[in-house]
Amino acid sequence: METQQVLQQNKPKLSVGFFFLCLGTLITLITSVVSFLNLIFGTLDKQFPDVLNSTYQYGYSTYNFESIRIALATLIIFFPIFLIVSHFWRKYMKGEMGHFDDVIRKWVIYIILFISAIVAAIDLVTLVRYFVSGEITNRFIYKVVSTLIVVIIVGIYYILLLRNKLDTKFKIGWIFALVGFAITLASIIYSFSIMGSPAMQRVWRLDDRRVSDLQNIQYQVINYWQQKEKLPATLKDLQNPMSGYSMPIDPEFEKGTTYEYIPSDKLTFELCATFGADMPKGWQEYNNGGIMPMYRTTDIAVSSAPYPGGGINESWDHKTGRTCFSRTIDKDMYPPFPKPVTKQ
Repeated sequence: METQQVLQQNKPKLSVGFFFLCLGTLITLITSVVSFLNLIFGTLDKQFPDVLNSTYQYGYSTYNFESIRIALATLIIFFPIFLIVSHFWRKYMKGEMGHFDDVIRKWVIYIILFISAIVAAIDLVTLVRYFVSGEITNRFIYKVVSTLIVVIIVGIYYILLLRNKLDTKFKIGWIFALVGFAITLASIIYSFSIMGSPAMQRVWRLDDRRVSDLQNIQYQVINYWQQKEKLPATLKDLQNPMSGYSMPIDPEFEKGTTYEYIPSDKLTFELCATFGADMPKGWQEYNNGGIMPMYRTTDIAVSSAPYPGGGINESWDHKTGRTCFSRTIDKDMYPPFPKPVTKQ
């Protein structure tokens, strides 16, 4: 016993490497857990939008999935780092440790357990609050269950680590690592199934660009008619070197896709484009980082959507492939500009 005490006193009191391993473990664990929960919450918000905080929207915005993308990228990078750092952290603890190393180890574990307990308590308080307000929804239940599962797994793992009961013949530490990896992988796959693959995201962004370009062309056609009381014969008539306006082109024009303008009569024309996918539509939340309902007055088409309050993109609803949008100018809404008075 005395020999062990002497050896303990002769050990380095503090290892700089172990200190940074502890710090790295704490930071990567907290970051991984927070990004995992943000990923789950953001994905569930898209899968089960609350109609109390939503409006029915047509169209795609790149910001719709921004919170999911940030959480996904953070989790993909930090979770493997956490597994690696945690592995070396535990490997170091199996060797000879100084007194302060052991104190730091316990501090890190107790901090993790303390945070886990606080999160569990807040989770239960939130559950009761929503229950008494009658706002129990599927996504809320899934959020609570997900949070509790994470807290329980983290809590049990570090309690066993504190009691040195992970290195048994059953390799409990590896079991926890595999469970954590499986849950993380499942959450990543689930998030992609909701927001679409990176290739699909690009297709939607390209289509969103096309809708924006067609809106721009439409505005220029209206402005041209208000100035001259006639529709332009071709899109080239809209180009104005004086103002510097140039006609937008399809983002994939090198593949042969172009915007089309077809005048029908004195007030009616069509705008056509080739789209890569059907326009997304559905409930979109406008709080907690969601999109705000957008209403504009520049659209001249009668809404064809069966749902009210969707904004301008209702009239740009499209399918995959070539789609044309018929527009008729209302002279009461868009009267010609007054002609300048010439002095006699």
